[in-house]
Amino acid sequence: MSTESLLLTPLNALHRELSAKMVPFAGYDMPVQYPLGVLKEHLHVRSAAGLFDVSHMGQIKVSGKNVAAELEKLMPQDIIGLPLNRQRYGLLTNEQGGILDDLMFANCGDHYLLIVNAACKQQDFAWLRKHLPADIEVTMLDDQALLALQGPLARQVMRRLAPETASMRFMDTANCNIDGISCWLSCSGYTGEDGFEISLSASDAEALARTLLAQAEVDFIGLGARDSLRLEAGLCLYGHDMDDTISPISANLLWSISKVRRPDGERSGGYLGAAVIESQLSHGTKDKRVLIDVEGRAPVREGVEIVDASGIVVGRVSSGGFGPSIGRPMVMAYVSTATLDSGDAIFASVRGKQIPLTIRQSPFVEQRYYRG
Repeated sequence: MSTESLLLTPLNALHRELSAKMVPFAGYDMPVQYPLGVLKEHLHVRSAAGLFDVSHMGQIKVSGKNVAAELEKLMPQDIIGLPLNRQRYGLLTNEQGGILDDLMFANCGDHYLLIVNAACKQQDFAWLRKHLPADIEVTMLDDQALLALQGPLARQVMRRLAPETASMRFMDTANCNIDGISCWLSCSGYTGEDGFEISLSASDAEALARTLLAQAEVDFIGLGARDSLRLEAGLCLYGHDMDDTISPISANLLWSISKVRRPDGERSGGYLGAAVIESQLSHGTKDKRVLIDVEGRAPVREGVEIVDASGIVVGRVSSGGFGPSIGRPMVMAYVSTATLDSGDAIFASVRGKQIPLTIRQSPFVEQRYYRG
């Protein structure tokens, strides 16, 4: 894609003013890093507060009669039971039980706000419009920007600028005013750290970004560090760690399927792909997404095959990289369920060498969301 055909976020000029290295991403001209560099940006988020421009993400407003019940026909989450001013992680599923997109959805009272992935937002909008009743209004909020403030000092920064945010817990949402700018906030993010995502008018985005960057704790952070931060926290990246051929069960996202929507729940089934997903709940899947420690320091990248001691392929790496917080490689991968159940040794096959791997049961870094 040529530079001329890329879409621009409202902060594009500011990124360039601050000497960001820009790259094409999901059809947008986006900052991959700033002069600080990916490693230092990553560590800054873990120790202080990082500001991310995520305005390329889709923001979709859905409203109308029985909107929660209608959305439950498209997602295996508890939407009806979501309290006002709360948010949940959700999955749009297809008829085959595959994941069309992962998203955040919030109960805003007279509507639900869906925050969807940039590369999927047009297809998501079309999917919602196709499957929801005609009297349900679906609106893409193209005039909104989205910023994320992440890190252990993010709450300190927000408390200074908007004192009413101090008591917000993980997945709370609220409307507030920051330096004279009207904002909608969610206490969430994609780094494993405490923090906030901030939706606001595109016309106000640069002013708010400058206000946040003026705080001593805050630096701009690019896509490079965003990726290593989310992988350390064990968070999936759509199109890499899941797609429309992979089910929530294979993706190890059972936790996201609300108990009331599972087979024994009071509102079980009724969503696209439910029969496939419920069968997999009973009978399992051929493979499962797992997190893996790598012996040594050799990088193990996406697409690398995972083999057993005999050299038989038993899995593949979906995301791989170096963890600046842990000082070593980290891997997210799909491995055959039979191999996982057996506990047999596994290896990454890299340039003819077999690098020992160990399945782990928790993220590479502790998730530090504030839950009150």
